[in-house]
Amino acid sequence: MKLSSLFAAAAVSSLLFAGPVFAQSTTAPAAGTAAPAGAMTKTSKARSPESLECSKQADEKGLKGKERKKFRHECIKNAKAGAAGAPAATK
Repeated sequence: MKLSSLFAAAAVSSLLFAGPVFAQSTTAPAAGTAAPAGAMTKTSKARSPESLECSKQADEKGLKGKERKKFRHECIKNAKAGAAGAPAATK
C-alpha cells in the first residue's frame, strides 16, 4: 500500500512540475525583428495633422467617450473640407 501511494504522489508531483516546463518557449524572439502582421494595432498608424489638432482641441474641452468621438469626427471632416477648398480659393 505504501509503494502505490508513493508512486501516485510521484506521478501527481511530476504532472505539477511538468506543466511550466512545457509552457516555456525554447527560443527568445530576436531583437529588432518586425512584428507579425496580426500584431499591428490601430495606434501604430501614422496620424494626420488634422487628427492630431482635433485631438488637442478635444483634450482642451475635456471631452471623453462618445462626445469626443463625435467631436473629432466632425472636426476632422471640417478640417479636410477646409484644406481641400483652400487651394481653389487662392486661384
